[in-house]
Amino acid sequence: MDSEATLPERDRSSPAVEADPEERSRSVVPGQEPSPGQEPSLEQETEPGPGRAARWWREWRRTVLLAVGCVVALLLVSTYVVQPFQVPSGSMENTLRVGDRVLVNKLAYRFGGHPRRGDVIVFDGNGSFSQSGGTDYVKRVIGVGGDRVTCCDKRGRLLVNGQPLDEGYLFPGDVPSRVPFDIVVPDGRLWVMGDHRDDSRDSRDHLGDPGGGTVPVGKVIGRAEWIGWPFGHWTKLRRPGTFSAVPAPAAGHHG
Repeated sequence: MDSEATLPERDRSSPAVEADPEERSRSVVPGQEPSPGQEPSLEQETEPGPGRAARWWREWRRTVLLAVGCVVALLLVSTYVVQPFQVPSGSMENTLRVGDRVLVNKLAYRFGGHPRRGDVIVFDGNGSFSQSGGTDYVKRVIGVGGDRVTCCDKRGRLLVNGQPLDEGYLFPGDVPSRVPFDIVVPDGRLWVMGDHRDDSRDSRDHLGDPGGGTVPVGKVIGRAEWIGWPFGHWTKLRRPGTFSAVPAPAAGHHG
């Protein structure tokens, strides 16, 4: 009797136990096993193109749609409600400085509203200030339809319907006007001037043009409400109190 136990020999004919499917490489193509020592290729690890695109869209769809919605909303607001304009010159200093971005309310004069004396407006000067090509201007309304605007009284102040204006918003050192004038503003038009009177081409410079230097109300784009940029100059533009004392035009002054 043999003293050593005989170990049962493994049946080499029995099939090998199949590896757990979860442990198999995702790179293995069904029906094709990688050869020993072979690393899966990059192409094998990457999902097909259409699959990647679908997965990317699922993950980023909400972000993309939100971004598109924001752009559309901004375009609609800029077109119909509030539009930013950059101040190109010093004609409105010190109220507005070169490079300031003003936010213009395009609904201010819709639905029955009209420009008022003292408003800072942006308007299309084509046909009044500019004879060729549309150019946008920013100025302050001094007189509306029917107003008589005169320069100047004995103290050098502008008169609107006989009421002198104390224009504290003028650029330091400027006088209300170095050019004398006396005009009755036609109905539906505006007499506008810059706050930097010595550096502003405004209604005074177009007295001999059609309309006598006045701007059609229909050419007004909107009222400048805020200085939005730079942040250090963030300001709401208010109508100066001096205009509240101006009386209504005298009878017969309407053009």
